[in-house]
Amino acid sequence: MTLRNTLAAGAALLPLALLSTPAFAQSTGSVDFDEEIVVTGATASDVAGIQSPDTSKAKSVLGQEVIARQNPGQTILDTINLVPGVNFTNNDAYGSSGGQLTIRGFSEDRISLTFDGVPLNDSGNYAIYSNQQLDPELIEQVNVNLGSTDVDSPTAAATGSTVNYRTITPTEDFGVRLSGSAGEYKFFRVFGLINTGEFTPFGTRAFLSASSSSNDNPFNNYGRVRKKQFNGRIWQPIGSNGDFVSVAGHYNENRTNFFGSLPLRLDANRVVGSGSGNRFPIDSDEREYNINYPCQTDVPQAGVQDVTNTCGTEFDRRYNPSNTGNIRGSSKFTLADGVVLTVDPSYQYVKANGGGTVTGREGFRTINGVNYTGFIGGNYYFGRDLNGDGDILDTCRNAATAGQACSSTASATNTPFAGVTLLAPSQTQTHRYGVIANLRWDINDAHTIRVGFTYDRARHRQTGELMPVQLNGEPFDVFPVNNPLVDANGVAVQKRNRLSYAILTQVSGEYRGEWADGKLVTTLGIRAPFFKRDLNNYCFTTAENGNVDCLSAAQNAGYAAANPTNSIGQPLQGPQQRVLKYDDILPNIGLMFKPNNQMSIFANYSKGLQVPGTDSLYNAFFFAPNTASARPNPETSDNFDLGVRYRTSKIQAQVSGWFTKYNDRLASAYDPVLDRNVYRNLGRVDKYGIDGSIAYQPISNMSLYVFGSWMKSEIKDDIQSGNCTAINPAIGCTAVGQPLLIRTAGKREAGAPEYSFGGSVRGTLGPVELGITGKRTGGRFIYDTNLPIYAGTQAAPTIVYPAKTNAYWLVNLDARMSLEWAGLNDKTFFQLNVYNLFDSLYVGKYTTSLNQGNVLGGGVFTAAPASVPFAQIGAPRTISGTLTVGF
Repeated sequence: MTLRNTLAAGAALLPLALLSTPAFAQSTGSVDFDEEIVVTGATASDVAGIQSPDTSKAKSVLGQEVIARQNPGQTILDTINLVPGVNFTNNDAYGSSGGQLTIRGFSEDRISLTFDGVPLNDSGNYAIYSNQQLDPELIEQVNVNLGSTDVDSPTAAATGSTVNYRTITPTEDFGVRLSGSAGEYKFFRVFGLINTGEFTPFGTRAFLSASSSSNDNPFNNYGRVRKKQFNGRIWQPIGSNGDFVSVAGHYNENRTNFFGSLPLRLDANRVVGSGSGNRFPIDSDEREYNINYPCQTDVPQAGVQDVTNTCGTEFDRRYNPSNTGNIRGSSKFTLADGVVLTVDPSYQYVKANGGGTVTGREGFRTINGVNYTGFIGGNYYFGRDLNGDGDILDTCRNAATAGQACSSTASATNTPFAGVTLLAPSQTQTHRYGVIANLRWDINDAHTIRVGFTYDRARHRQTGELMPVQLNGEPFDVFPVNNPLVDANGVAVQKRNRLSYAILTQVSGEYRGEWADGKLVTTLGIRAPFFKRDLNNYCFTTAENGNVDCLSAAQNAGYAAANPTNSIGQPLQGPQQRVLKYDDILPNIGLMFKPNNQMSIFANYSKGLQVPGTDSLYNAFFFAPNTASARPNPETSDNFDLGVRYRTSKIQAQVSGWFTKYNDRLASAYDPVLDRNVYRNLGRVDKYGIDGSIAYQPISNMSLYVFGSWMKSEIKDDIQSGNCTAINPAIGCTAVGQPLLIRTAGKREAGAPEYSFGGSVRGTLGPVELGITGKRTGGRFIYDTNLPIYAGTQAAPTIVYPAKTNAYWLVNLDARMSLEWAGLNDKTFFQLNVYNLFDSLYVGKYTTSLNQGNVLGGGVFTAAPASVPFAQIGAPRTISGTLTVGF
């Protein structure tokens, strides 16, 4: 175990201040539209930074008062763990190594995440990257819409919930804030913020900020996290009625390593390590382990068939770098009395990759006597010297089938490990442009309408270039795309090569009316999205799971002639373009009844649409373009909410029941071993549950908060995995050709807890403020079949991990001490944070799946899965301290 240096400190008091802003929507237009609700008769804003907005939707809002008490640099997605129905598992206590988010059982790829209204979900697979979020000091508030979206939401992936956070506005007065943090695992972070104040006669003001942080991976002796971030915003007010123009910029740079979970002790063959077999911990305190570092790769020798070793190839030595940035505009113009135009343009850039090492072959792949280079049959062939030893002998050779694919088993005639170790991540570069515009018209004091237009265009380039590693196993550059290895013909060898355009054009409208002296409020919204997916695949798709063969353009014709059909006897689909279009009409209807100023009863219905991501669409390139299988169906959902809310200056309480019906429920999961997303269609899935929370502040120096949620999901159908090729009643095959089914009907979806509950207590005494937060999260099924992980054979199966992950408590402590007593101002304080106070051991992020390898037909165990599912351990107890100085 790593020795931990405990930081001792007091805690600080800053008076509890109410969150003043009512801006709990996404775009400027949605903020402007919702703002009218708050102005007309709200009796309370928030309680100790926690707010239940008075709308027809189930929403929760957390303000800077809550955000600022979290770990230094913490991702905002960890902070919203306080919201009922939300579950986030953090890969490290400082929020810079990723994690996994679900809301009401919705996986993160169907949760819309926006930053000042700008969509942050990956434009290809809709993934959310929690380690790339805005510095928490700059977040004014975060709001979670538990079951529906705003009508102008610019997303293809919100069948369920939305999360939006908003940047602070530059202050009117000059000010500086500096913070320095240190903590366990060699954590060090600095943050600086400068507010210029008004610096022109027109009231122009701006802020600039920068941060830098680093820490060791807590689970091994190698990994390190490094993060830099820069932000700025300029704000120009126009007149005195709230009109403005704003431009903001953001740049974030992450350098992290992959890391897996650790010992699986139920099987004697499982040991501490980073291999695919050493996953899912059970009742073990031995979390840290050593990998093969430092080490040396095989030294090249002229005239010898060089063979790779394991140096640099461990899972935990994989890099996951990212450079992300955006420019965000927002504006509001009052065109006439009661007529307001808002326009929010944006541009985003992403450069990122993830993946490990491979063995490069210096020889050729020979098919029908013709030599080919490229990525073929899962191997990389260059036809040239790769390691500078002057020969091209370092390649897989099989004496029985010269030039053909080698067996994975070494022998006197077969050398599968001959070659050169190369870095081979999956590279993504994205340029994304968007705009959201809304026009609001107040017909009178009781009736308002708005119309909106949304446009989002992402150019998504996905490649798989390679680069050599140094003698110590380290890459020369974490981005091989900067200087990729080329084959004998001067063409870059890569495992994928595709260009996509994800385009959304959307029109929307919304009406809000108040009746019976404001006691009844109705909202009627509709959005009509038109999605276009322009897909260009420059490789041959050889399998339904997305496997490809990638060659240079000059070799494609010969390769196609030598391989006319695929594995199921259909024409092999080579490089080609496909354009798919999806559209729908999505209503959003809300009703709110307010019997008095404190209480409201609300109901909401919304329809959601999830367009298949580019990964699943490219997988479908395996099938001919005119077949049904080549056009995956979009996922749709019908979402219903019914709840009651009570709000005063001392209490914010809300409880809601909900129901969601899915059709064509597409599930995806990233497999880091295969280095790609794997998809499955669960057909229809029904989900329902209840969420509730109460925030109570009996006196000014004490606040209490409790929350909880329960949910049930039911997969309605069995999933077909193929057809019976022989009669075998043990797996449900009573006739040849009969559908072979995986028994999922009646089971729960994997990956989401059945329940969670928790609370927080915060109090102040003199210069000291102390807070403690605890949350209990229930177990989550590993597989959609709800069965355990088996090993062994059908005759003698052994359970190596149960069907569910362990339920766990996560308790965090924060303490703050004002340094006014030392003669400093009230903006100077010291804060202590302890993440996972009781050092709970629990499974964090993991990859769910159908578990085809374990159970088929009648639910009989037939074989072990190809590999134990990928998993990571939740962050261990971590102590840090922060000194903040402001003036």
